[in-house]
Amino acid sequence: MTIANALTPSLNLHPLLLDVSNAVLRVTPGHFDQLCIDNPDLRLELMTNGELIIMAPAGGESSEKNFDLVMEVGIWNRRSNLGRAFDSSCGYDFTALGGGKLSPDVSWIEKSRLEGIEIVGFIPVVPDFVIELRSATDSLKPLQEKMQEYRRLGVKLGLLVNPQNKQVEVYRAGQAVAEIFESPSSIDCSEVMPDFVLSMSRIWS
Repeated sequence: MTIANALTPSLNLHPLLLDVSNAVLRVTPGHFDQLCIDNPDLRLELMTNGELIIMAPAGGESSEKNFDLVMEVGIWNRRSNLGRAFDSSCGYDFTALGGGKLSPDVSWIEKSRLEGIEIVGFIPVVPDFVIELRSATDSLKPLQEKMQEYRRLGVKLGLLVNPQNKQVEVYRAGQAVAEIFESPSSIDCSEVMPDFVLSMSRIWS
């Protein structure tokens, strides 16, 4: 009879812990999944080039604004029953499309596109609609690059909400340049989400 050595190294026995002191880390999709399992208190994203993004918890102001955006989308979706809506804790797996693993602040997918799709883990479907909210500590350029990536992947409509400048950048599939709105009271999203107009009044207050 053979007895296994209990000290034999095993990935299952040694959690992959994250040293957040290093600002730039590159990992494989497999290691990223293990990092998410072993560091459940961290918000992580994997960019297309393998760069690991570590996101600090949002402050109260940003959290409140994001909650308002989620509520707007959620209330419309519950009334229309046209799809499924997700908050910032939802992760998407775009690796099959040459992308990374991202977590928009708000996202929505038309109902029929999720038929037969397992959503317990990262969702392997490109959302129809996303919102990214710039927090007080976010640099604008990386968020704009992220929005460009969403568009490349096939997101039909993406909104980058920038409270600091009171702007909304609107990214549409097939359009190379984002449309910028200055202090809009609302954004009409009906081209993707019928009869949905996103109120911005609470975001600017």
